[in-house]
Amino acid sequence: MPEQLKITALSIEDLAKFLRRAGSRHASEDSIRSDIEDGAPLNKDGTVNLIYYCAWMIREVNADAD
Repeated sequence: MPEQLKITALSIEDLAKFLRRAGSRHASEDSIRSDIEDGAPLNKDGTVNLIYYCAWMIREVNADAD
């Protein structure tokens, strides 16, 4: 049975794959790491919560629009 992804605890690699499959043209492991360096939330175990990451991205886009 294939391993199921947990959207609240994705590896950076799985997050990039998920975002690309969802239609993102710019999602990559490097861009996600850059986002983390810029303050994107990261779980204590080094995984990323998709919901928190998307909320952070929306907040960043809205902050740039101000």
